[in-house]
Amino acid sequence: MTIRLYDTKTKQKQDFVPIDPKDVRMYVCGPTVYDRAHIGNARPVVVFDVLYRLLRHEYGAEHVHYARNFTDVDDKINAKAAATGRSIRDITDETIGWYHEDMDALGALRPTHEPRATEYIAPMVTMIEDLIAKGHAYEAEGHVLFAVATDPEYGTLSRRSLDEMRAGARVEIAPYKRDPMDFVLWKPSTGDQPGWDSPWGKGRPGWHIECSAMAGELLGEKFDIHGGGIDLQFPHHENECAQSRCAGHDFANIWMHNGFLTVEGEKMSKSLGNFFTVADLRAKGVPGEVMRYAMLSTHYRSPIDWTARLVEESEVCMRKWRSMTADVPVGSPPAEFLDALNDDLNTPRAVAALHAVIGKGDLASLKAGAMLLGLLTDELAGWDAIDEADDGIASLIDGLLADRAAAKKDRDFAKADGIRDAIIAAGVEVKDTSLGAEWTLTPSFDASKLPEVENV
Repeated sequence: MTIRLYDTKTKQKQDFVPIDPKDVRMYVCGPTVYDRAHIGNARPVVVFDVLYRLLRHEYGAEHVHYARNFTDVDDKINAKAAATGRSIRDITDETIGWYHEDMDALGALRPTHEPRATEYIAPMVTMIEDLIAKGHAYEAEGHVLFAVATDPEYGTLSRRSLDEMRAGARVEIAPYKRDPMDFVLWKPSTGDQPGWDSPWGKGRPGWHIECSAMAGELLGEKFDIHGGGIDLQFPHHENECAQSRCAGHDFANIWMHNGFLTVEGEKMSKSLGNFFTVADLRAKGVPGEVMRYAMLSTHYRSPIDWTARLVEESEVCMRKWRSMTADVPVGSPPAEFLDALNDDLNTPRAVAALHAVIGKGDLASLKAGAMLLGLLTDELAGWDAIDEADDGIASLIDGLLADRAAAKKDRDFAKADGIRDAIIAAGVEVKDTSLGAEWTLTPSFDASKLPEVENV
C-alpha cells in the first residue's frame, strides 16, 4: 500500500518513495534538555512515533532508521547551571533521563539514534569551515554567521521572501552582522561557559548548525523525512535548509510539521496556570496510554485543544478497548484502518475504522490496528485494572446498560431514565456516545446500590 505524506515545502501530499527502501531515514528535532517535557513537547514525539511504526510496518523494522537529537548546549542550560551551582552535564543527564521516562510512558519507541549535540562538535566545525570557503558564511568579532543573501532559495520552506522577513524580523540586531537576517553558526564562549577550540577561538555552535551536522553524520547528506513542530518551521528549519543546501547537501526530501497544542482553548502558559508537563499529568493519574490516544484523536497537522473532556473520553475508550481485547490474539490491521493511516497519518479516521470493526465483532483486527498506533501494548498495560469492582460487577453494569438500551428502543423512556438514575446513584458515571453508553466508576461507587438487571 502506498504511503502519502504532506510535504510542508510543496504544500501538497505526495507518494512516499524512499531513497533506498532498505534504508528509510527520518530525522526529528528533539528537546533542549534543561527541564521536564510539557504536553506540547510530547505531541511531535507521538506523531512521529506513529510514522516510525508505520514505516517499520511497511519496510521492516531493520530497514528504518530514525534519529532524534538532544540539544545539550544552550543558553538556558547555562543559566540553570549558574542558578543552581550544578554542572551542565549533571543537568542534561538528569533531564534526558526524565525525557526517556516520560516518553516511554507515552508508548514511544526509542529512536535508532539519539545524538547529543556536544558529541558532534567536530562535524559542525567542518561544516562551518566549508560554508566559509564557499562564500556563504563569514567571521565577525569571534562569531561566524551565515550570509542569507548568498542563498537565492532562502525562504522557500516557509514561503517567505527575504524582504518580507527583514521587514518583520524579530532577530538579534548586532553591529557585526552584514544583514539583520544573518544567523549565528558559531559564537564565542567566556570562561564560565562551555566551549570548544575552533579556528575562530574557543566557542560553541549555534542552534541551527547542530541539527544539520547531526542529520548529515547519521543519515547522510540526503535522507527521506525531516519532522518537527510547526513552531520550528521558521527560523530553525528554514535555516537548516539554507546551510545544508549551501554546503552541497540535498538534505531532506519531505518536511513534515505537526500543529500547535492549546489547553481548554488557550495558549499554554505558566501565567495562565494551564502549563503542565507529562510528569504532572502522570502524577494526577492520567495514564500515558490515555494521553497518547487523546493526541491521536486530532490529525497531526491540525491544532489540538487539550481538555479535561478529551482526557475523560480517551480514558473511557481505552478502558473499553483493553477490556474487550484482554484475551484476544493479535490479528491483522483492517484495510480501512491502513488506508487512513497511509493517507498522511489520518489517525482520527484510523481510530474511527477501529471503532467500526468492533461492531463487526472483529476484536483481533481492533487489537492489531491499535498496536500499530502504539496502543494496547504490553508495555502500557495494567493501568486500567478496576480495583473496586470484580468482573461480576462489570457484567452487572453492562447488563443494566443493555436493559436501558432495550427500554429506549421500545420507547419506554421512563424505564430507561430509571435505570440510568439508579446506576448514577450507585456512583457510576455514564456517558452516551455515538458508539453506545460508556461507563466509569467514581470514588463514591457503592456496589450495594446497584439494582438487579431487569429489576428497577
